[in-house]
Amino acid sequence: KNRKDLNEYKLEFAVDEDVSFEEAFTGADVVLGLSKPGSFTKEHISLMNMKPIIFALANPTPEIFPDEIREVRPNAIIGTGRSDFNNQVNNVIGFPFIFRGALDVHATHINIPMKLAAVRAIADLAKKEIPEQLQALFDEKLEFGKEYVIPKPFDKRLLVEVSSAVAQAAFETGVARVESFDVEAYKKELSSLL
Repeated sequence: KNRKDLNEYKLEFAVDEDVSFEEAFTGADVVLGLSKPGSFTKEHISLMNMKPIIFALANPTPEIFPDEIREVRPNAIIGTGRSDFNNQVNNVIGFPFIFRGALDVHATHINIPMKLAAVRAIADLAKKEIPEQLQALFDEKLEFGKEYVIPKPFDKRLLVEVSSAVAQAAFETGVARVESFDVEAYKKELSSLL
């Protein structure tokens, strides 16, 4: 908290005490890595709870590789920024469709409810049955579980589901500059583009 370069958003999460990596990992359920390759060790991961969620997002080399995590926490949900591992965390599954929904209803800005609608649509999509044409692109069977909690960037349903959720949220929160909005008609319009 004593740093002078923290804006109001960072200050919300700042703490007054020094905490070691080991202390931070001990008993943790979730770790979000946004640092550099090799920042996390198997020893750090072994301090976490038995079924942790670990997003090692340093790119192109994550803080720790999934196979190292599995050695000490085989039941972990693991995500990286890389396409060669399951659960790729990539803004390509959100940004294009957030903008599409916002632009199609002429939104004055993108607000928190629109972002939350996008997140919920992505989460809901991950739980749905995988279409055959998407499944055919991958060797392993895709189904919701620890190896598949985030839709694949190639999932064409993202266009329909995320864009429509964002557009509807924009309309419902009053930032859309359209007189009316029919979400089902909009979904049909988007589906026709696929």
